[in-house]
Amino acid sequence: MKTLLVRGGTVYDGTGAPGFKGHVLVRGGQIEAVLRNGDALPQTDKTLDATGQAVAPGFIDMHSHSDWVLPLEDHPHWMKAFLEQGVTTVIGGNCGVSTAPMGQRSPKDIEGTLAATILVKSLDSAWPSLADYLQSLERTRPVVNLAQLVGHGTIRFACSRKRRGVMAPDDLGRCLDELKRSLDDGAFGLSFGLGYDPGMFSPLEELEAFCKTAGEKDRPVTVHLKALSRFSPTYPLTTFKAHNLVALQEMLAVARKTGVRLQISHFIFVGRRSWPTAEEALRMVEDAARNGVDVRIDAFPYTCGNTTINALLPHWFLAAIPGSYESRWALARLKAELEIGFRLVGFSYPDLQIMDAAIQGMKDLDGLRIPEVAERWKISPFEALLRLSRASRGATSMLFHTYSGEPGNEKVLEAVLKHPLCLFETDALVKASGYPNPAALGTFPRILGPLARDKGLFSIESAIHRMTGASAERFGLSDRGILAKGKAADIVVFDPGSISDSPPSGSRPAGKPVGIAHVLVNGVPAVQGGSYIPEVRAGQVLRR
Repeated sequence: MKTLLVRGGTVYDGTGAPGFKGHVLVRGGQIEAVLRNGDALPQTDKTLDATGQAVAPGFIDMHSHSDWVLPLEDHPHWMKAFLEQGVTTVIGGNCGVSTAPMGQRSPKDIEGTLAATILVKSLDSAWPSLADYLQSLERTRPVVNLAQLVGHGTIRFACSRKRRGVMAPDDLGRCLDELKRSLDDGAFGLSFGLGYDPGMFSPLEELEAFCKTAGEKDRPVTVHLKALSRFSPTYPLTTFKAHNLVALQEMLAVARKTGVRLQISHFIFVGRRSWPTAEEALRMVEDAARNGVDVRIDAFPYTCGNTTINALLPHWFLAAIPGSYESRWALARLKAELEIGFRLVGFSYPDLQIMDAAIQGMKDLDGLRIPEVAERWKISPFEALLRLSRASRGATSMLFHTYSGEPGNEKVLEAVLKHPLCLFETDALVKASGYPNPAALGTFPRILGPLARDKGLFSIESAIHRMTGASAERFGLSDRGILAKGKAADIVVFDPGSISDSPPSGSRPAGKPVGIAHVLVNGVPAVQGGSYIPEVRAGQVLRR
């Protein structure tokens, strides 16, 4: 086997230990040895000079939707942005929306429902089982490693005769059987998308049944909570307690009852009036952990995030689509509820930015805020929002701003990121065109540079541990996340003095990060001089 020596850098091994001057010896796709200065150096086929650089395990994006991109033959076009920020492994299938199992559903069925916002272009096929999907992906040869979750929404879509609400016992039984099969096929856990259809309509008893099954297989559960703001469309406005705290309380109770390992996805606070709830939310998580619940959170380092345009619409309106678009009564009620909700949350139409309109002939809308679209069309912002939702069939992807802060006021975001129970993720959709989510380009460089180096939110070894070893341990990636003999040779070499994202500014979108020098995936150089090496596909399809 070919050998390679990453020579002369400061090695951060992913355990949280301080860095040391040393070298990493790679043989084939594995780490042969981690050496310190003064140790005898072997002769190798190649040497990668890391003098003055940091050497770390490949970063793990623990909340990804890239499982919808990797099946495409030309997926490197989109996925190179993740490689170029140091990501070597993605945890796919989040928010209840995984690529499989789809049962007997067709690609047309999929695109019209679950995956409308996530897809970058049409799929050629659907995968009846998770095993089918993983085998297919191995033939495609991914550019990064994939550890796949199975989505609650996907399973329900494939197995239940009833799309929303309480399932019949035999439908629930089929769903749980499919969940067991998917976990046996190699899924690393289960995901919920409780802010989306159909998860928002699922009763707690159903969630408990799914969690119990995952727990019996010793797999974690990730959850997009039912509400991420003080008030939300998924609970009645008359609910006394802040909706995001109610949603958090519900899932902590489910985890306590079932004993499942709980990972709370994108722990964010949407809207200016939601920010004050962060302290209590963190305290609730701490109290649960102190009392025996195995719970952690994750977050991205930006005050905006991507979602679907229909995330703004209440469940009663969504359940009646398409008729609700035509109902004067429904539209009047919706407009009033949005206006009241915006005021209660501290959120407004200017905080809504289009990533990808997903409507033929309307690419010029990408990057615009909703009031700018309304001005072009000479209608109200409310009407513009509804027109986009209807014309795209809910596929318009959006950047929502005021996530745990805003530029110049990021105290809440920083409090979440530096919390010892917090891990890191991108939650970034990648689209064929449009205005990019900055997290898709710069999450990990931003954490290591502006936040760790410049602001001192955490030490560099702690930051690296959370994005490597701790994330690998959370999902049972036994051969990833640590630089040690016998582990997979996923390695990032970066300049600790210059590493940074290139954040958006005004109308200019986010750009390529700086400071990433080299990335190895399973021992194969995939990024050199900060740029993806075309045609390299060294990723692996991982199985639990």
